[in-house]
Amino acid sequence: MNISKFGKKFTQNSGILQLMDDLGNALNSDKPVNMLGGGNPANIASVNDVYLQMLKDSIQGDGVDSFALDCASNYSNPQGDGKFITALVDFFNRHYDWGITKDNIALTNGSQNAFFYLFNLFGGAFDDGDKSILLPLAPEYVGYADAHIDGKHFIGIKPKIELCDYDNQDGFFKYKVDFDALENLDALKNNQIGAICCSRPTNPTGNVLTDDEMARLDAIAQAHNIPLIIDNAYGMPFPNIIHTKANLVWHDNIILCFSLSKVGLAGVRTGIVIAKPKIIKAISSLNAIVNLAPCRFGASIVTPLINNDKINELSLQEIRPFYSKQAHTAIGLLKHAFQDLPQVKIHKPEGAIFLWLWFQDLPISTQKLYEMLKEKGTLIIPSEHFFVGIDTSNYRHAHECIRMSIAQPDDVLEKGIKAIGEVVRGFMGRAKNNRIDKAPNLF
Repeated sequence: MNISKFGKKFTQNSGILQLMDDLGNALNSDKPVNMLGGGNPANIASVNDVYLQMLKDSIQGDGVDSFALDCASNYSNPQGDGKFITALVDFFNRHYDWGITKDNIALTNGSQNAFFYLFNLFGGAFDDGDKSILLPLAPEYVGYADAHIDGKHFIGIKPKIELCDYDNQDGFFKYKVDFDALENLDALKNNQIGAICCSRPTNPTGNVLTDDEMARLDAIAQAHNIPLIIDNAYGMPFPNIIHTKANLVWHDNIILCFSLSKVGLAGVRTGIVIAKPKIIKAISSLNAIVNLAPCRFGASIVTPLINNDKINELSLQEIRPFYSKQAHTAIGLLKHAFQDLPQVKIHKPEGAIFLWLWFQDLPISTQKLYEMLKEKGTLIIPSEHFFVGIDTSNYRHAHECIRMSIAQPDDVLEKGIKAIGEVVRGFMGRAKNNRIDKAPNLF
């Protein structure tokens, strides 16, 4: 089959395709799988009960004119469901006093859809030359990597790595933005950056950029007249899976992206973008061409929860505590599995639904580790895919980490971490006496 360059790009193997294939195959497998590799949120019974009741209410409330039936049987306009957008405007003004209007919000079919639009609006071929999206702190979300049509779309900045403790325990580290490297980047100085983008909390590491880091990124974006895009899929105000101090800021040079996925509604594919009206109009135009209109099903469930602030209650009283407990459980299991291996370190768990593990001096790549664990019925995601916009061929750290989900039940965490420990310990024991310093030796 002879297909276009566009077709070849979007049909090749990619990190996000591997992740979603593994997730789907695991869910449909007749064999038990320790699913520590996906990004699917946990099934929290108390949260699901609320959504089920909202769905029942939206169906039964007005008979044939019910909100749910209207959402299922009629298109919205390309900007998205009007009732939901109005509810969101009132919600954000009520809680943050931003003074936004309906012209500041657009809906998309999931945040992945939104980032495809945004990355191709602000990266790619321009009249004054090609521009890239700057990712100020690698590793970053694997789903960004291929969400562009052509060109060198991303430039990533390697992190500063600081060892730290957590909950009075050692063996942890934290990534921080290397502002010296960022501010001296030639592409930034030469007007070759179209936007800055970061996730907060960060997928895959659970890192939360500090308010000071965010303010500095904001100032850099404004100085270069480019937008700062912030991915809040795990952040404030919903699902608010943040375990450290952080504030949410918006003005018309910031683009905020939210999702209903991590509040437990991944299947409804609902993304939310807050930006200045010109950007919202562009997203609406893209919606019309690509999708005709965004899906309205999520709106039928969540609009009442936005109007009465129940979404905040669910986030703060059910969702965030659940993942805090899961992180504590997983860390205890990991500490037991690797208790005599100080080379194994955990990124400080500040948010999101993952733990990020660093196997320092592991003598194989974590891509190979992923393949070995997959054969044994345990799925993780290797680190190579997350260093978007960075040449990792001689960057050993990019081949030494894994992302593991903490959204699974405790028994799955226990079995999965045990499997990881059994495989890794054999290699780490040999690595003690045979240090390998260059990444190419890993392959």
